[in-house]
Amino acid sequence: MRKIWLGAFSLLALYGCSSNNVSMFSSLPQGVTLIEEVEAQPGKAMIPYSKYRLDNGLTVILSPDHSDPLVHVDVTYHVGSAREQVGKSGFAHFFEHMMFQGSEHVGDQEHFRIITEAGGTLNGSTNRDRTNYFETVPANQLEKMLWLESDRMGYLLDAVSQRKFEIQRDTVKNERAQNFDNRPYGLMWEKMGEAMYPEGHPYSWQTIGYVEDLDRVDVNDLKAFFLRWYGPNNAVLTIGGDINVNETLDWIEKYFGPIPKGPDVDDAPKQPAQLNNDRYVTMQDRIQQPMVLVGWPTEYLGADSQQSLDMLAKVLGSGANSLLYQKLVKPQKAVDAGAFQDCAELACTFYVYAMAPSGEKGQLKPLYDELMQTLKEFKRSGVEQARLDQVTGMAEANAVFSLQSVRGKVTRLASNQTFFDQPDRIQQQLEQIRAVTPQSVMDAYQQFVANKPKVTLSVVPRGKTQYQVAKPNFETPPRQLPDYTPIEEDDLNYRRPKDNFDRSVMPQVAQSVKAQMPKLYEQHFDNGIELLGSQTSETPTVQLVMKLPAGERYVPNGKEGLAGLTASLLEEGTTKHSLEQLEAKLSKLGSEVSVNSNHYTTSIVVSSLEKNFEPTLEIMQEVLFHPAFNQDDFERVKQQMLQSIVYQHQQPSWLASQATREVLYSGTVFARAQDGTAQSLQALTLEDVKQFYAKHYTPQGTQIVVVGDVNKRDVRKKLAFLKSWQGEAVPLLRPQTLTSLDAQKIYLIDKPDAPQTTVRMVRQGLPFDATGEVYLTQLANFNLAGNFNSRINQNLREDKGYTYGANGYLAANREVGAIVFNAQVRADATVASIIEMKKEMAKYSQSGITDKEMKFLRLAVGQQDALKYETPSQKAQLLSNILTYSLDDDYLKQRNDIVESVSKQALNEVASKWFNPNDYQIIVVGDTKSLKPQLEKLQIPMEELEIIR
Repeated sequence: MRKIWLGAFSLLALYGCSSNNVSMFSSLPQGVTLIEEVEAQPGKAMIPYSKYRLDNGLTVILSPDHSDPLVHVDVTYHVGSAREQVGKSGFAHFFEHMMFQGSEHVGDQEHFRIITEAGGTLNGSTNRDRTNYFETVPANQLEKMLWLESDRMGYLLDAVSQRKFEIQRDTVKNERAQNFDNRPYGLMWEKMGEAMYPEGHPYSWQTIGYVEDLDRVDVNDLKAFFLRWYGPNNAVLTIGGDINVNETLDWIEKYFGPIPKGPDVDDAPKQPAQLNNDRYVTMQDRIQQPMVLVGWPTEYLGADSQQSLDMLAKVLGSGANSLLYQKLVKPQKAVDAGAFQDCAELACTFYVYAMAPSGEKGQLKPLYDELMQTLKEFKRSGVEQARLDQVTGMAEANAVFSLQSVRGKVTRLASNQTFFDQPDRIQQQLEQIRAVTPQSVMDAYQQFVANKPKVTLSVVPRGKTQYQVAKPNFETPPRQLPDYTPIEEDDLNYRRPKDNFDRSVMPQVAQSVKAQMPKLYEQHFDNGIELLGSQTSETPTVQLVMKLPAGERYVPNGKEGLAGLTASLLEEGTTKHSLEQLEAKLSKLGSEVSVNSNHYTTSIVVSSLEKNFEPTLEIMQEVLFHPAFNQDDFERVKQQMLQSIVYQHQQPSWLASQATREVLYSGTVFARAQDGTAQSLQALTLEDVKQFYAKHYTPQGTQIVVVGDVNKRDVRKKLAFLKSWQGEAVPLLRPQTLTSLDAQKIYLIDKPDAPQTTVRMVRQGLPFDATGEVYLTQLANFNLAGNFNSRINQNLREDKGYTYGANGYLAANREVGAIVFNAQVRADATVASIIEMKKEMAKYSQSGITDKEMKFLRLAVGQQDALKYETPSQKAQLLSNILTYSLDDDYLKQRNDIVESVSKQALNEVASKWFNPNDYQIIVVGDTKSLKPQLEKLQIPMEELEIIR
C-alpha cells in the first residue's frame, strides 16, 4: 500500500555496553579526559566509540571506521526552539542559518565553499530540543573541518552584522512560506501545537517560529541567544570514519580547547501536555482531500511507556496488518490512515490520522467515528504476541541496517549523548522492545488513550467547514507578547578564546584521498538476464535490485498509469499468500520486498539480513511469478492512484514538473504524467494489467544488481530459480520526434492565493551520456546553479532574499534531456526573480567561467568520489547505472580525468551553447490573478496553461 501522506517520524534510538575509564592510549593531550570506551562485540549490533571531555566542558565522541576514506563530523548543541522565550520564537532555527554566514577567520559564504571545494557535503538542522551542524568529507579534510567548526563556535559574533541578520531573516521567511504556508497541510502542526499545549509551553510554537517575532527583534537579540546557549559545555562533538584517534584528539584540543566555557546549562524539566477536556480545531486550507488528526498527550522521550506506545502505534497503523489499514484503507473509507507517537525530550504525543477522499466523500465526521470505533475494537481484542514478534524482527534488522553509513552512526551517537548521556544504546533499546508484551501495550492504551482528553484537528478545503468533525470549541487565543526591550551592544558579554597558534591560517591537506571502486562480478543468464554484483562485508546485509523492461515508456497512449498500477498490484498478494501473510513473514525476517515503476523499468527491490537472504528471495520469487491480480485489489489500488493524482495537483512542485514535461515534449510520450490522468486510470481494466504483466515481466532485458555480504558463487546458487524463467523480448520502442521551441513564452499555471511562486527556466537538452557533452554541460552548470555558492543561488537567496534556495540541473534519459533552472520565490518578487535569473544566465553564457570558479570546480568535483561508494544502496545505484547505460566499469575515473584536464574554453563553449536565457521557456506556478499583470510588464508572450488531471 502506497502512503500518500506520511505523518510519522522515525524515532528509533540505539544502545550498547561500556567499560569505564580504561584506555588503549598511554597519554592524552593536556586538557582532554577520557570518560569511557565501548569496544565492538562480535555478533552484536552496536557502535564502538570512545568518549572524552575537554576542560571547557565540550563532550567529544570518536568512532573509528576504516571501511571507506571519509569522515563525518557532527556538532550538536543542546538548544532548540524549546529554549526560546515567548515573543522570540524561531531563534534556534534562525541561528542555524547564521552559523553558515562566516566567522571571524572564515569569510562570508566561505563555509559552504570550503566544504564543497573539499568534495564534501554539509548542512544543519534544528528541532525542538537540539541544533546540529554536520559535514561528510574525504578523510584528509578532517583537520580543516575542525578548524571551521571551532571558529564558528568561538569566533562567530564579530562576523555577525545587521545586514547578514536581515538577509537571513528574509531567507527564513521564505523557508516558512515554502515549507509551511504554501504547502498543503503545512500549518496543521502549528495548529495542533497551539491546541495541545498552553501558551508559553516550549512546544506550543513550531521550530520555524512566527514571522511577527522575527520582525520585532534585531541582531543583538540573536547574539545574546548565541552567548547563552552556544558554549562548548552545551555541545557534543562527534566524529566517525577513517580517523587516527590520537591525531584527532590533538586537533580537537588545539582548535576547541581555547574556547571559553559558556553559562551553565541545566536540563529542562519534563513537561508533558495536560488536557482537561476534548478540544476540536478546524483549519481551512488549499486542499481537496480533508484530513482528521487526533492527538493524546503521553510522556517524554525515554519514559518507561515509550516502547509500548510505539508498539501500539505500529499495531494500529503500520502496514497491511494494522487495524487502521484493515478497517479504513482496505475498504476504501480512507485514502490513507495511520498512527505514530511523536516523542521529544520534554513531551510526547500519540497520534492517529485518516485522510478522506476528495469530493462529497470527504466528510470527516463519519471517518472520525470509524477511527474511534477501531480504537474500541483494539480495546476489545488487544494484540497477539505473534504481531509483536513481527515488529521485533523488523526492529532487530533495522538496528543492523542503521550501521551501514558513518553519518547514520555518528548522528545516533550524538543524539543519544545529548539526550541520555549514553552514546550507543542499540542493545538496550532492543531489550526494551523485546520486553514489550500484549499486556504492556494494553496498559499503555488504557493509561494514555482510552477515554482520555484529546485534540481533534479537522483540515478541510477552504469554504467547506461542513466537512469538519465537529464545530470548533477551541481557537488559538491572541498571543500575549511581552514588551520588547532592545538589547544594547554593551550588554553582551563576549567570551574571547586565547589561541597559541595563528587561527587565520586554514589547515592544509597533506595528501589526497583515493576512493577504491568496489570489485565487481558479473553473470549472464541464457534467458537474457544480466547480473552485476559486488561483495561487501561491512554489515551482514544484502540488497538486490531487479529491473524489468516494464516502465511507463512502454505503455500505449490512453493507458497512462498502467505500469504503476501493475507494480502496485504485485504488492497486493499472490495466489499462495495474501498481502497480510506476506508482510507478516517479511516483518519477522526483518526484510523488505517492494515493487516500483519508473519511466523505463519496474524495479523489485529486496533488502534483508544476509542470514535471511534466501527465505526473502523465496518471497520475491512468489511475488514476481505468482501475483494474485484480484479484482477487488485492482479496484482499490486504482482508486488510491486516482486520489494520489488529486494530492499531486495540490503540490506546486509537481505542477511545475508536469508543466515542464508538457511544454518541452508536447505531442510525445515524454509529456505524459507518469502516474497517468484521471481519464486514463478510469479506463484501465484488470485485463490491461494482466496483458502488460505477461508482455513486460520477462527475463529478456532484465537487469539485476546485488550488493552485500554474499559472494558470486552464493548469488548464483540462490538465484538459480531464474534460469527456468522464459519470455519474449519486449517490443522495440518507437522513436519520438520532438518539436523545437524557438520563441520564448511564459506559461502561467494557476495556484490560487499562493504566497509563493515557483519559477522555472526550461529548455530541451540532450539524451544521457556519461562522459560527453551532457557531462561537460553539468560541469559548466556547477558554478552557475549547481551548488550553494553558485551565482544564481547567491543572487536570489543571499543577496536579494527572494527565495529559500535556487538551483539548476540537467535531467536526461536514454532518449531525451532537459535543462532546468528553478526557484520558489516570494510572490511579490516573481518578476524580479525572473529578471535576475535571466541576467545571471546571460552573463555566464557570454563571459564564461572565471579562473577562480574553474579552480573551485576541479577541487570540488574531483574529490567527491570518496563519498560515493559507502553504503550498499550507493553501490547498487552505481552498478545499476553501469548496466542501464552500458558504461565502462571505470566510468567515474574517466569523469575525474575529464575534471582534471578539461579546459576553461571547452566549458565556456558549452555554457554559450546551452545557457542563453533567450532559448528557455519560462514556467510560473502561482496566483494567476495577481501575477498576470506583473508578468505582462516583461513583454514576453504569455499562455495560461491548465494541467490535466
